[in-house]
Amino acid sequence: MIAQLLLGLGLLVFVHELGHFVAARIFHIRVPKFYLFFNPGISLMRCKRINGKWHFKFFADNLPDMEEQKDENGEPVLDKNGKKKYKIIDINTLPEGDWRKYPDNTEYGIGWLPLGGYCQIAGMIDETQSVENLASEPQPWEYRSKPAWQRLIVILAGVIVNLIVGVLLFAMVIHHYEKVYVPNSAVTDGVYAFESARNMGFESGDKIVSVNGKTFERFEDAVSPKMFFGSIVTVNRNGQNMDIVMGDSAYDIMKTSSGQFLQPFNFPAKIDSVIANTAAAKAGMKAGDVIIALDTICIPSYGAWIEYRTAYAESSTTITYLRGTDTITGPITLDTAAMIGIAIAAAPYKVQPYSILQSVKYGWNDAMSNLWMNIKGFGKIFSGKEKITALSGPVGIAQIYGKVWNWYRFWYITGLISVILAFMNVLPIPGLDGGHAIFTLVELITGKKVPDSVLQYAQTIGMILLLLLMVFVIGNDIFKLFM
Repeated sequence: MIAQLLLGLGLLVFVHELGHFVAARIFHIRVPKFYLFFNPGISLMRCKRINGKWHFKFFADNLPDMEEQKDENGEPVLDKNGKKKYKIIDINTLPEGDWRKYPDNTEYGIGWLPLGGYCQIAGMIDETQSVENLASEPQPWEYRSKPAWQRLIVILAGVIVNLIVGVLLFAMVIHHYEKVYVPNSAVTDGVYAFESARNMGFESGDKIVSVNGKTFERFEDAVSPKMFFGSIVTVNRNGQNMDIVMGDSAYDIMKTSSGQFLQPFNFPAKIDSVIANTAAAKAGMKAGDVIIALDTICIPSYGAWIEYRTAYAESSTTITYLRGTDTITGPITLDTAAMIGIAIAAAPYKVQPYSILQSVKYGWNDAMSNLWMNIKGFGKIFSGKEKITALSGPVGIAQIYGKVWNWYRFWYITGLISVILAFMNVLPIPGLDGGHAIFTLVELITGKKVPDSVLQYAQTIGMILLLLLMVFVIGNDIFKLFM
């Protein structure tokens, strides 16, 4: 679980910062440091290419880029507030083996605090450097000396890369793991409507025609969670089309339905195989049998079998099934998970394989759909319709990955987190990429650059807010563990 979290977030942080790095280098901006994870005080590993040769250091202390300003008497120079003034270290005074003598070469490293990472861009006020670092005149290789449009691209590059990576991961999951999809038109038996769906007006056997007037090729798009945020679902019931209106209250149903809302399970519960020495095997059930009743409850479909057997967990009852033209009824005991030791035959719907282009297309659709739902979810938090405790931090994300390593689940969740990170980072909050972008857009529109002192104050306030948010979500995660 922790390993999956570190690998997933490490990958996403790396590609995000790589986006900033590549954009900065395209515009000939120096990048003094590129780090995976934060490195306060010490770094686990660092390397730098000097004179064509790579040099490495392990568990090395961080060296400052600034030094105290001193007067002719060797006393510290103070500003108007009585605080010591600092200046950038004169690299000509450093010994030959000191890496700081080569500021035009990027230092790459791995920190010890796995809460993110950073790409230090020369001449930019961010979490890596303050306005004091920029006391000298702007240099051609600095971020601050570049046109506003170039700076905007550098700022948004990380978000863009996270979005692209999210789409590609969804596309990879579709093409490599899912491989095929069920066309909406192939679900000839219609959907199975679980209780939560029946309460909204759906019935088993309904065929989804459209959602908000839009038709879908894939069945999973026709029953997407997007319908829970207010929609008009058109279904074909007994040959006639009718509309089912799902208001905003449907969102509360989605949270409690555990995915059991509308499923393509409206086909007979035909047994594909029976596991030896289980309740079904002891009852004499065989492959090919079709379950039609449990106790006195009619089981017309696989969906009904899923829904109603849970009430009989750890209990004995009777089960009725068809074998050819014979109807057989006998005793059965369900285990704690309401299982009897059978596998139901696959849905009798013809599937379609994904082509590479379709994988990319639906990868984009899935990424945008998940992004849209998360934006709506955040909107509900900010509007007070959803509790802020719904937010999750590292512990909550690790739990989402799960205890068992499953590559399909790992890549899907990592893709989901990637698009969420893109959205979170583009929010106009000081300290985030979106905050920097807003100030740059103001400059583009007005033609006037925002003062460095304002940027510094905004950065400080933003970092405090982000730190408080991080403390809250981590504390919230820990609290949930003991609930």
